[in-house]
Amino acid sequence: MFNLDTYRDTLFNFAVLYGMRLLVAAFMLIIGIWIIRRLNNFIQQVMFRKHVDESLRPFLESILSVTLWILLIILVIAQLGVEMTSFIAVLGSAGLAIGLALQGSLSNFAGGVLILTIKPFRVGDFIEAQGQAGTVHLINIFNTVIKTGNNQVIYMPNGPLASSVVVNYSVEPTRRMELNLVISPQNNLAAVKQLLQNLIDADPRILPDPAPVIAVTAFTEYTLTISMRLWAKREEFWPLNWEMNERVNEAFEQHGVKMPAPVQKREVVQVQENGQVQA
Repeated sequence: MFNLDTYRDTLFNFAVLYGMRLLVAAFMLIIGIWIIRRLNNFIQQVMFRKHVDESLRPFLESILSVTLWILLIILVIAQLGVEMTSFIAVLGSAGLAIGLALQGSLSNFAGGVLILTIKPFRVGDFIEAQGQAGTVHLINIFNTVIKTGNNQVIYMPNGPLASSVVVNYSVEPTRRMELNLVISPQNNLAAVKQLLQNLIDADPRILPDPAPVIAVTAFTEYTLTISMRLWAKREEFWPLNWEMNERVNEAFEQHGVKMPAPVQKREVVQVQENGQVQA
């Protein structure tokens, strides 16, 4: 026969047993979250005091946070009475399925580890890769964040980034600039080269070693290309580049250095010389 008292006692015992487990699990979850936050803050302070590489800090913090959260979830589930052997088997199967579905993300994770191990660039370096150029702001688990010169933020996946060509402009203390000046062949070449040499001698930012080079690198019937190859400190490269362009232009105007004739005018002259058009 149906015994209401028996079912009521069973339900009460079940509620007491699992209710206590649920309360303990909730308490563990709250305490665990508090511990994880405090531990993350402590690790950040330790890495800051130990002068850990800024490129490595966000990556280590992310790995630590994910590991602690996984341990906390496992402890909470175990407290609820779930059989851990079965749970781990299910978790392994789910992990395999998720891994197959997220092959790209795993590739980005491996790329992040590779970048932090080989260190082709660090936080603060100016790089050019994947058709983008900017200053490295963060190196995360799955992507690298760079900021462009016009303050755009670009997220670059670590997988392709780790296997692509990366140009790092911040490694060497000096850089070479090359100014290609196209003038008319009618100019006095020696005088023009001396004019450029005077501009070089007047600027102390141009390094004497390696020595500056002024050379003719190309010429045609109507043009003469003179290349100036100058070395400067990395932080002075762009200001010197812009100012040198301005000074060369001003010097050419002051000393009457002739520029090549426009293309259309050259074509007219060529036709006239061939006698096909009468002026």
